[in-house]
Amino acid sequence: KSASDNIKETLTQMGKKDQYIQYIQKAITKRDSMNLALGFKLKSVLKDGFTDEDIQIDVEKTVVYISIADKLLFKSGSHVISSEAKRVLKKVADVIAAQPELEVMVEGYTDNKPISTSDMKDNWDLSVKRSTSVIRVLQNDFNIEPSRLIAAGRSEYLPLQTNDTVEGRARNRRTRIVLMPKLDQFFKLLESKVE
Repeated sequence: KSASDNIKETLTQMGKKDQYIQYIQKAITKRDSMNLALGFKLKSVLKDGFTDEDIQIDVEKTVVYISIADKLLFKSGSHVISSEAKRVLKKVADVIAAQPELEVMVEGYTDNKPISTSDMKDNWDLSVKRSTSVIRVLQNDFNIEPSRLIAAGRSEYLPLQTNDTVEGRARNRRTRIVLMPKLDQFFKLLESKVE
């Protein structure tokens, strides 16, 4: 090959890589726009009758976070969903059902006050049981596909505030619903473009 042919081949390859980078940037922009729209939709349906302390919605790059104060969902030390909680979860489930391309992780958080009951050894148990209680309501009451649901317990180890005050402990007791893109679908999209 001549030097001229090598340069042309290199420029062609660079052009293809540039097109691929632009494709990825558009995909990321689209995903981010969809997350912002999803966050806005959630704020509009969940803010009715609730304060910012009760429910917080945050959009951070690839995920949407819905943090729900435990006082809306559970009685102290319990993992049994309250009737008020089902009203909140129904609104969340309606939005989730309309977004089948998302996975849903439910994380339970506690304060650092020790708990020990006949069915719970510690705050790890409480956080996981609360998470699975929310998962079961989403699946059984609102027909969210179980293959989309992930239960996680965080216990006391990721506090929002200090556990030294009553207010801080109250903020730390929460359930967070994380709406995430199915990464396998995103990677399949990228792979199909490479080929």
